Amino acid sequence: MNYDDNNIFAKILRKEIPSHVIFEDEHTISIMDAMPQSDGHALILPKEPSVNLLEASTESLAHCMKTVQIISRASMKAFEADGIVVRQFNHEPAGQTVFHTHFHVIPRYEGIPLKGHGVEMADGDLLKTHAEKYLAVLNG
Repeated sequence: MNYDDNNIFAKILRKEIPSHVIFEDEHTISIMDAMPQSDGHALILPKEPSVNLLEASTESLAHCMKTVQIISRASMKAFEADGIVVRQFNHEPAGQTVFHTHFHVIPRYEGIPLKGHGVEMADGDLLKTHAEKYLAVLNG
């Protein structure tokens, strides 16, 4: 599969589409998932273009995993989560809906089921509030 430079994450990386950024470094960006499965659901995107984990460079994946750990630790603290799920989908049959490599960091709470993947858009004010919780921990 060829990389599509017009996918939504490529547009977010180019700042053509607004997002709630919670972390950014030279190699990655982390944003709030617009269709969260749980409070605090974040995404980690490599800045290097690739369709999925199978096509990404080893270096890009290493940078992503560093950011996944940073966001997972912040998530536990900011959202008082009972646990964290890290998900990554490769190809449509596996659940991939945006064809730019990305990782999901999803806080889990005892007794609260996850919402469906990519089902319902969250309110922008809620996403802003969740981003602020992350930023308070990450910048604190």
